[in-house]
Amino acid sequence: QVQLVESGGGLAQAGGSLRLSCAGSGRTFSQYAMAWFRQAPGKAREFVGNINWSGAYTYYADSVKGRHTISRDNSKNTVYLQMNNLKPEDTAVYYCAASLGVPSTTETTYPYWGQGTQVTVSS
Repeated sequence: QVQLVESGGGLAQAGGSLRLSCAGSGRTFSQYAMAWFRQAPGKAREFVGNINWSGAYTYYADSVKGRHTISRDNSKNTVYLQMNNLKPEDTAVYYCAASLGVPSTTETTYPYWGQGTQVTVSS
């Protein structure tokens, strides 16, 4: 089992950048595939991107591809979401999630979730 805590959210201007972090507990963190999801007010939670256990494989939603980058440092039990060229439509609560399976875009395949961190982008 792994516990996840997100940080790094806040207020940014359109065109700016933020880096979110997701710190995981436990010695087996490096075995988990990780993903970021987000939920905007009044909308369903949506997939942002994922990364495999080693960091060699990443996949992104079209809405963030080329702007956001996921990376991980298994020595620090941490996954990052670097968000560049932010847009107002990036405003949402961002969640990290973990799974011992292969990386997936489907939230139901991730049994472990953080509490979320708010990102607000002003125009």
